[in-house]
Amino acid sequence: MNLTLTEKFYRSFYKIRRVEEEIIRIYPTDKIKSPVHLSIGQEAVSVGVCQALSSQDVVFGSYRGHAMYLAKGADLKKMIAELYGKKTGCAKGKGGSMHLSAVEKGVMVTSAIVGTTIPVSVGYAYGLKLKKLSACAVSFFGDGAVDEGVFHESMNFAALKKLPILFICENNRYAIHSHQLKRQRYDNIWERVKGYGIFSERIEDGDVFKIYDFAKKYIAKIRKKECGPIFLECLTCRWKEHVGPNDDFHLGYRSKEEVDIWKKKDELIRLRSLLSSKKAERIEKEVEGEVEKAFAYAEKSEFPGEEELLTDLFFEKKQ
Repeated sequence: MNLTLTEKFYRSFYKIRRVEEEIIRIYPTDKIKSPVHLSIGQEAVSVGVCQALSSQDVVFGSYRGHAMYLAKGADLKKMIAELYGKKTGCAKGKGGSMHLSAVEKGVMVTSAIVGTTIPVSVGYAYGLKLKKLSACAVSFFGDGAVDEGVFHESMNFAALKKLPILFICENNRYAIHSHQLKRQRYDNIWERVKGYGIFSERIEDGDVFKIYDFAKKYIAKIRKKECGPIFLECLTCRWKEHVGPNDDFHLGYRSKEEVDIWKKKDELIRLRSLLSSKKAERIEKEVEGEVEKAFAYAEKSEFPGEEELLTDLFFEKKQ
């Protein structure tokens, strides 16, 4: 076991988990001005993939993008300030939880509209190919995005052009409250993608090391132009409701038991067991300090002024 890698995994994983737990604690106070789609329970996907990336690689995500943003190394203070609607946020307080960006870290954009960043990531990958760069684009999305027409158009285009892109489907089985098998005839997203001529696999147990190994192997091939697009479907589980900090079992669309199965095999606990108590406690102490400072930063930051209402907008002047 590579303990150095395990430490990196644990630090990233623990940071995401603790940030989400603080969001859950603070959300009822209304200090957070944005709806939140929590990544808690799904951290292994972003941690495993992003640890395999370099600084030149870029990621695109969905509205459930906290884990991806943090795993890629983006600024925690700016993220929390964004959730608070403050001008020091990564989108100047104008985007909220669903619109995170840190271009300097390769976090290009997350979007509130299902599936919209898939074609954008494909376009970016096309640009990488035209410029003959060795970077890789990574597109994160959920199983619900597979129902969108643009998903299929993007798969076809990426395959035809042999683009340098890794598609990551975070399949938590639900598009809001609709189970995958109520929307799709078969539980075989990864197999259907093969029909476009894209190499595809599925990891079912949420093992962060397996996800990392897959990403590392195929990103290296993409950089060397040894292959075109690659697709990975990762089965996972969101522990909380679709949007918000609470549980949702009273709605009846899923059971507490199916979530408990995933909680019992929590990758965060497994990662901690692979480290010495001293190393784990050192990481936890450092992360707790980061989290405390980030929320204090958001609290002290100011809201954007009225002059910001008309900035960062696109408009065409009338002739």
